[in-house]
Amino acid sequence: MTGDELAALLANGEVQLLDVRAAAEYDGTGGYPCDPVQGHIPGAISVDVAEISEAGAGLPALLRERGVDPAARVVCYCHSGSRSAYAAAMLVAAGVPAENYEGSWHEWSRRALD
Repeated sequence: MTGDELAALLANGEVQLLDVRAAAEYDGTGGYPCDPVQGHIPGAISVDVAEISEAGAGLPALLRERGVDPAARVVCYCHSGSRSAYAAAMLVAAGVPAENYEGSWHEWSRRALD
């Protein structure tokens, strides 16, 4: 999925966006210096990939607690697409329709500069 495809899905309300980075990356107090800005994609819900991994069979319940409908289409992102690919695979294994935004924050953070 490209950034433009994700932007269109978000504009149409067709997906739920899951930021699987650490809390400091999500809130902008931490992150990678290679990114021009820190923070998260507007509308994203934060659920660290470690929490997803630890949830096991309780993953749908964890998602519901965070405001994510486990029956809806979910797009995961992280910094560069690796953690989010892993998270998306775990979500799919749990029956959640999920996919990965490969460009993740590394790509999206540059959109503000355009």
